[in-house]
Amino acid sequence: MNNPTLEDIDKIIHEPARLLIVMHLSLVEKADFLYLLAVTGLSKGNLSTHLQKLETEGYVEISKQFLGKKPQTILQLTPKGARKLLEYKITMQNLWDKL
Repeated sequence: MNNPTLEDIDKIIHEPARLLIVMHLSLVEKADFLYLLAVTGLSKGNLSTHLQKLETEGYVEISKQFLGKKPQTILQLTPKGARKLLEYKITMQNLWDKL
């Protein structure tokens, strides 16, 4: 993308809470919900809502498992999510470079 415009920004990732989520997930292979809750500072409901949007768009995979008898939600960035984050980074850098 040689000459990006503001319309080229990925609106799914650009939302600050979702950007924070995908950036944290890009740094780890997998993370549990409580880890993301702690590092993002979001409320449980807010984090859940943004994760659902990211899952619907195919950027994040959400799986449920049990750790002993405790339920655990495991999250990971999908290959599509990683690609979209990189594209977002390139688009934003190109837009800044145009200033």
